Amino acid sequence: MMTRARISETGTLVLPRALREAVGLAPGAEVEISQSGGRLVVEPVPPSAPEVERETKPLTAAAFLAQRLPYNGTVITDEMIEKAILEEAKRRWERVQRQTDEDLRD
Repeated sequence: MMTRARISETGTLVLPRALREAVGLAPGAEVEISQSGGRLVVEPVPPSAPEVERETKPLTAAAFLAQRLPYNGTVITDEMIEKAILEEAKRRWERVQRQTDEDLRD
């Protein structure tokens, strides 16, 4: 949608209603204005975190845990995680050593 608007002597720009409604701008909404390639870009500012938090109810720990999806996969222990990390670190170190050796040969 393209439309024209006029800037007042004080720098005020009125956005046409059709454009405001098309992007969901209500009275009092904030927009960010930036310059890009000789154009002005006007973008709606998303609601801040405190506004979003007010719209949600606080959950008790039990209610939160009840919403979790059950995990029926293999149990992963700390030892398994540590072993996987060490194996990956070793693999990466060996790759760096090979690359260094190749660079020294060149």
